[in-house]
Amino acid sequence: MSGENGENGENGPEQQDGRSGQVARPENRLRKELPAEVPAPAPDAAQTSEEQPQESLTGRQRLVNGLWPPRLTRAQLIVAVLLFGLGFGLAVQVASNSDSDSALRGARQEDLVRILDELDSRTQRLQDEKQGLEKQRQELQSSSDQAAEARRQTAEKERQLGILAGTVGARGPGITMTIEDKKGTVQADMLLDAIQELRAAGAEAIQVNGVRVVANSYFTDSGRTVSVDGNKINAPYRFKVIGKPQDLEPALNIPGGVVQSLEKEQATVAVERSNKIVVDALRQAKRPDYARSSSQ
Repeated sequence: MSGENGENGENGPEQQDGRSGQVARPENRLRKELPAEVPAPAPDAAQTSEEQPQESLTGRQRLVNGLWPPRLTRAQLIVAVLLFGLGFGLAVQVASNSDSDSALRGARQEDLVRILDELDSRTQRLQDEKQGLEKQRQELQSSSDQAAEARRQTAEKERQLGILAGTVGARGPGITMTIEDKKGTVQADMLLDAIQELRAAGAEAIQVNGVRVVANSYFTDSGRTVSVDGNKINAPYRFKVIGKPQDLEPALNIPGGVVQSLEKEQATVAVERSNKIVVDALRQAKRPDYARSSSQ
């Protein structure tokens, strides 16, 4: 037994507990050989204070932090400028359309009916002109003596062009418009607007105070008077116009038209219909210096 105990003492430091009879391992010796436990370092107070706000940020705050300050590339900046220009152009166009339509929106029902009648009359005139041209073509194609028919149509066309050019007199139904300007507020551009409105309504011959108005006529201010093609005319301004009276008079009286514009300048406008208007002022035919007919 003593030998065995000696061998156990040499082979391993195992001891027997007298109370339980179990062998106990020498844990105390192992603990002495291991290094001492090192405590974990305490977290830095500054680092904890920096991480705390980041953890408490909401989704909206993180989105704002990601979008601002903006990080734009050159391509994104160009696209943004182009989109801004497009939006500005669309806004200007919508505003201009709204301004042009405001007069019609504020017009009375009878004024709108008058405007529609005028548009229908213009459409009818264009249809009549189209039918006349088609009739002339059919006559040329079906006539046995096409040369004689061509000469007849050429003479008729010459008379019509002479009326438009002012080289021959004209008579027919139309209106007479008289503008009284006692305060001298009527200017050349107002008379020119009246001429343009009459032409749009189908006027075929116009005469103002003894001066024939043609396609190349011009109006200028000359002191307190107005000049037409270099000829001075004084108030009252008397327009003699040949055309369809049912179209000419309403065209002058539309809302915001010629009559209202002149009345705002404290001028007096009188329009009279007549079945016989004589336009006898003539223009001298001028031969062009360079232009020649393409058929020659």
